[in-house]
Amino acid sequence: MDQSLLTRNRSPLPAHADGLHAHVGEDGVAVLEFARPHRRNAVTLAIWQALPKVLQLLAEHEGVRALLLTGAGGTFSAGADIAELAEVYGDPDRADAYHAVNVAAEEALAAFPHPTIAAVRGACVGGGCQLAVACDLRFVAEDARLGITPAKLGVVYPAVPTLRLARLVGPARAKYLLFSGELVTGRDALPLGLAERVLPDAELDAAALEFARVLTGRSTQTIGAVKAALAVPPERAAEALAPWERRSRESGDVREGLAAFLEGRPPRF
Repeated sequence: MDQSLLTRNRSPLPAHADGLHAHVGEDGVAVLEFARPHRRNAVTLAIWQALPKVLQLLAEHEGVRALLLTGAGGTFSAGADIAELAEVYGDPDRADAYHAVNVAAEEALAAFPHPTIAAVRGACVGGGCQLAVACDLRFVAEDARLGITPAKLGVVYPAVPTLRLARLVGPARAKYLLFSGELVTGRDALPLGLAERVLPDAELDAAALEFARVLTGRSTQTIGAVKAALAVPPERAAEALAPWERRSRESGDVREGLAAFLEGRPPRF
């Protein structure tokens, strides 16, 4: 395992919080890294607050076409900082405000305009798993441990991540995970629907980076339309897709894609 593979030859960008690093590269892949390895990359309130801002910065950065979310030191994220959470829950109003910030960060990640891939190794628990679920795809190490643990803390999991989890894995499997708070291995995450690819730890970063680079060569128009359609209830998918369909009739992506196919070359979107 070479954690530096994902950030090598990339330029840092302001991340607005200690323990959160953002990088961009000439390959079109941005990397957002939780970097508090001494605390198993526990997510502080400052990180939750910073995530929407840094995601907007990355979305607006010229050339970014895909995003990898990862963690330093062999761990994705152990979740919310429990010491901080214990303090927050001393005041109901502060707890309400904390969860509002938490959900806003999750929704900002889910709304990122380009493909997002969580590269998961080690612990991916609680709020860490919440953010992995908000990504479009999850590449997971075989021996990673994933779970959502509010039932072990007495915390009521907010509606937004509850429903997002159920849409990903199905209602019964969401209940299995949320009722029990048990952790599952990367190998078990695949049949549960929590992972799209499961790999040996040593192969994880290279595989995630390779696939992210593949996606940078695909049509942002097609990808954006898919994300728009799947982000809304089924009955609203046609409405969400309509402006994308109209733009596709007028933009150059289809013409370029068809020409590239006929000429036997990669498209240049």
